[in-house]
Amino acid sequence: MSAPVQANGARRIRVGQIVPSSNTTMETEIPAMLRARELILPERFTFHSSRMRMKKVTKEELEAMDRDSDRCADELSDARVDVMGYACLVAIMSMGTGYHRQSEQRLHARTVANGGPAPVVTSAGALVDGLKAMGARRVSVICPYMKPLTKLVVDYIESEEIDVHDYCALEIPDNLEVGARDPMALVDIYKQVSLQGIDALVLSACVQMPSLAAVPVVEAEAGIPVVSAAVCTTWQMLGKLGLETRVPDAGVLLSGRY
Repeated sequence: MSAPVQANGARRIRVGQIVPSSNTTMETEIPAMLRARELILPERFTFHSSRMRMKKVTKEELEAMDRDSDRCADELSDARVDVMGYACLVAIMSMGTGYHRQSEQRLHARTVANGGPAPVVTSAGALVDGLKAMGARRVSVICPYMKPLTKLVVDYIESEEIDVHDYCALEIPDNLEVGARDPMALVDIYKQVSLQGIDALVLSACVQMPSLAAVPVVEAEAGIPVVSAAVCTTWQMLGKLGLETRVPDAGVLLSGRY
């Protein structure tokens, strides 16, 4: 399905997101990046969400939530979105190594069966692919999760042949509390992880922990590429849409080089 064209000739694109019910960040950071892009490039975006129940970031709640993602894919494909993002990194990574590929294929198949085929991006897969696109083989990572879930995230990244040199677990179990954090707190928190010999810093390996405002600040201060799960998701959505991967003030991954 081709996206509609506005009267001024700009392509209008519908962005769908499968969002945990307690997530308050992906529906702000993804639109913020794409609205900033609209100031320098012609495409125009609208945003549409379907929600899966989840309040506490525990393995049990994440597994139950993931089972609800099929319904969300059906609902968003009813709206004939042009691209679909699964907005929960840890839900995918807690399901076992490589699960993002299985999830993306299954959810895409749901859109096809519903007559509204759309590419599906998972934040987990986008983080891995974004790091690989930059040639990052050694990274440090900041997570809001409890230590056992953070270790699952670290193991998942390493299963994709990216070495995690160091990581920080902020140990916040309540998802609303994660979403209420000040993104600029990360300007101090990142100094708690070793940057020695790394190719990139994952400032937020969680699409619920706000980080967008801090990404360019930390990147300039640390002198290394800085990404977040939300930045990587935006990058991969643009790629799936065949658009230039350029967003102002969102770090080097969205500079248009990759």
